[in-house]
Amino acid sequence: MKGIAGKQTRGLQNGSQLDVIDNTGAKVIEIITVPGYHGTARRVPSAGVGDLVIASVKKGTPAMRRQIVFAVIVRQRRPMRRPDGTMVFFEDNAAVITTETGEVKGTDIKGPVAREAAERWPRVSATASTII
Repeated sequence: MKGIAGKQTRGLQNGSQLDVIDNTGAKVIEIITVPGYHGTARRVPSAGVGDLVIASVKKGTPAMRRQIVFAVIVRQRRPMRRPDGTMVFFEDNAAVITTETGEVKGTDIKGPVAREAAERWPRVSATASTII
């Protein structure tokens, strides 16, 4: 089966904190919003693996802290179903800091990256060491 499944399990919402697994200097980010999210009235925007989010850096180097950045979610704790029927989940929520177009700002990604994020963002898959 090729491509990304139509229904994505969205396990993270506004205010969720994620670990940053690249070498940009940020350690923890908090989701501010999800660009392109079209929900229902009064529903909190949510995001899943492979989604681009706008986030605020909460912990990291003094130069990075309190900056607004774009990030791609590469892991989530919430189980997600793949088209072949398998359920996949990770032990943490993690993201990679990117530009608005999806270019990775760091040069190294630590830990595994979900296949859904790697298929959607070619620059993330090129930088990742392990794709699950």
